[in-house]
Amino acid sequence: MADEANKDHELPSEDEPIAEGAPGYVPAAMKSLDEIQALDAEDESLVRYKQTLLGDVNKAADPSLPNVVVESLSFVVAGRDDVVLDLTGDLAKVKDHEFIIKEGSEYKLKIGFRVNHEIVAGLRYQHVVYRKGIKVDKASLMVGSYGPKAEGQNYLTPMEEAPSGMVSRGHYKVKSKFIDDDKKCFLSWEWGFSIKKDWS
Repeated sequence: MADEANKDHELPSEDEPIAEGAPGYVPAAMKSLDEIQALDAEDESLVRYKQTLLGDVNKAADPSLPNVVVESLSFVVAGRDDVVLDLTGDLAKVKDHEFIIKEGSEYKLKIGFRVNHEIVAGLRYQHVVYRKGIKVDKASLMVGSYGPKAEGQNYLTPMEEAPSGMVSRGHYKVKSKFIDDDKKCFLSWEWGFSIKKDWS
């Protein structure tokens, strides 16, 4: 997905912003990967340390690709196959897809993404959950800072427990986005889930 396509992403953009870190926190100015690698080039121990941190830099990445590409959202339950949504295609189709969650079950979300060119600082996953048009939950989870790699990377959310009982059963709509410290939105998307008595 091109950067142009992500300029207007505004999800979730509800009444009040989701709290993000300490008040007054200002991220440090970003340096390019080349600038970081050139710093202290004469210090062998620092060079080795940076190589350990950065690993194999993805120099072969297509320069036309965005720096961060969010590739998938997976629903993870112990003892069951992961259900995976492809986020690289038509997001309108993703909006119409829904996960089925058995009430009271424990689950995690796994987000697959790729960093192509430069280090990205403070990646964060945010979502707002709605039921019948009413906001019922919101979350802002720190994913971390990542350097470019040839292979994809994953973030697994903390364990969640689906609510139980007749009142909790039904369809929920979720508005999600993947941002960084500079509030740059790499992708926003909508998806849904239904809480049922069983998995079918």
